[in-house]
Amino acid sequence: MTEQHDDGARGVLFDVDGTLVDTNYLHTLAWWQAFRRFGHDVPMASIHRTIGMGGTTLIEHLISEDRNTDQDEALKDTHGALFSAQWPAIRSFDGTRDLLKHCAEAGLAVVLATSANNEELAVLKKVIDADDSITGATTATDTGISKPSPDILEAALKVADLKAEEAVFIGDAVWDVLAANRLGMRTIAVTTGGTSEAELRDAGAAYVFENVRELLNAILAGGIPELAKGTGR
Repeated sequence: MTEQHDDGARGVLFDVDGTLVDTNYLHTLAWWQAFRRFGHDVPMASIHRTIGMGGTTLIEHLISEDRNTDQDEALKDTHGALFSAQWPAIRSFDGTRDLLKHCAEAGLAVVLATSANNEELAVLKKVIDADDSITGATTATDTGISKPSPDILEAALKVADLKAEEAVFIGDAVWDVLAANRLGMRTIAVTTGGTSEAELRDAGAAYVFENVRELLNAILAGGIPELAKGTGR
């Protein structure tokens, strides 16, 4: 259990895709190709707006309810295979490793809140290159219904023995903010996933930053009280 910081957070939960690593558009392309293989012509713009949802929820959102649901698992598997072909191209955002390291050194629990499977999580963690700073992570086996349901965040809180009011969630999608809202958790957002500041603020994000480096600089400057108080400075 991490040390209690008065009036500050005890832990930080991080969305991964689009927040710490530059994968949202790779996911968009993989879903677009998967849908086409099953005869569904879904615009990329529509797909991009659903990135951050889990696979089943994304499919339900993009294809009519009278679809052949027997295809859902095959669609998800096809997306996964197409996305895996892009793994060598995945890069973390500038400042990702430094941000996780700073949070850990400040005594905060650092949890990756993702519904990735074990193999994909291993790839993402290798790209992030900050294992020493990460307290734990969720995987697909830990989660139930995907965002905007808060199941993933509830699983992440359990990893570090945190209550929602003791944590801050950092994400990039409207669905991230909505999921945290349902738990009463404070949310910080970045626009690196392709969602606008206005949309993220309208969803309820307390702070919105252009990128991870800007977020880290704000923390270091004491501009985010919830995390600045956790640094003991």
